[in-house]
Amino acid sequence: MITFLTVLILTILITLLLVVAMRPFQSEYSLFELQHRSEAGDREAKRELKRQEHIDDILSLQRVTVAILLIVITSLSVVVWGWLVGIIVAVVVALEYGAVARLKFIINLAAKVYKKIEKSLIKFINNVPILIKMVRSVSGADNSVKRLGSRYELQNIINESMDTLTTDEKNLIVNGLSFNDEIVSQVMTPRDSIISINKSEFLGPLALNDLHKAGHNRLPVINEDIDHVIGILHLNRLFTLDVKRSVTAEKAMEPSVYYIRDNQTLNQALAAFLSTNDDLLIVVNEARETVGLLTLQDVIEALFGRKIVDEFDDHDNLRSVAGRI
Repeated sequence: MITFLTVLILTILITLLLVVAMRPFQSEYSLFELQHRSEAGDREAKRELKRQEHIDDILSLQRVTVAILLIVITSLSVVVWGWLVGIIVAVVVALEYGAVARLKFIINLAAKVYKKIEKSLIKFINNVPILIKMVRSVSGADNSVKRLGSRYELQNIINESMDTLTTDEKNLIVNGLSFNDEIVSQVMTPRDSIISINKSEFLGPLALNDLHKAGHNRLPVINEDIDHVIGILHLNRLFTLDVKRSVTAEKAMEPSVYYIRDNQTLNQALAAFLSTNDDLLIVVNEARETVGLLTLQDVIEALFGRKIVDEFDDHDNLRSVAGRI
C-alpha cells in the first residue's frame, strides 16, 4: 500500500511539474488585429482568435489545478510518512516545484502534452461555463483591459514594430505624437543665419542673379536692421517684373509680414500658416526682437521627421508637394 501511494505521489508530482510548465500558445498579434484579420476572411486568424479568447480561462484552470495537486501531494505525504516527514516533503515540493518546472526538457515535454490536449481543454471550457466562471473568481485571473501607460510607451511599440511599418511611416507617427511638444525655436532658422535685403537695394539683373545663387526664394526686407522687417521679397515672382529699369526691394516686396513667438508650439505655428495662407513667419522673442525665421517647410519636416527636397519651395500649391512626399 505504501509503495502504491509513493508511486502515486511521484506520478502526481510529475503531473504538477508538467502543468506548471505548460504555456498556452499565444498569438503574436493583438486581439484587435486578430479580429480585424478574421473579419477580412483570414482563416488562420479566426483559429488564433478562438484560442486567444480562452487564454484567461486556461490560465485560471492551470492555477486551480496546481493548487489542487499541491493539496493532494501534501495529504498523501502525511498519510505515507506521517505528519513530520509529510509536512517537510510538502514544503520542499511547494518551494522547489517552480524552479524544477523551468528545466528545458520539462518545458519541451509540457509543450508537446499541451498541444495534444488544447482542443479538448477548450471544448471542456465551452461545455462548463458556470464552473469556469467559478474558477475565474477563485484563481483571480487578470482579465483587466491592458492600457498603454504613456505616449512614450506607444512610441516604443511603434519603433519596435519591425517590418509592419516603413521607416517613413514610423517617423510620421512618432513625430506626430511629439509634434505639439516641439517649439518654434527648435526648428527655426536662427537670427545669425538669416539672409535679408535692405528696402532701398535695387533689383537689377545682376542683383537678381546674386539673390538666386544665394539659394533662397524668400527674403525678409528690412529697414536698417533685422529687427525691423517691413516685407517679404519672393524671388520667384521677380522674374515677371520689367527689369529694364531696376526697382527697389521695397517696391517689389510683399508688404504683409506675419510674426510668431519663439516659445510657441509647432502646432500653433501650423495653425498660423493655415490662417495667414503664407509660408514664412518672422520669429520674435518677448522683447519683439527678431530671433529667427520659420517656414512651412520647417514645420512639415518636423512632422515627417526628414528633410524635404528644396525644390518643393518652388511650389505655390501644397497639394503638388503632398503628392510627392
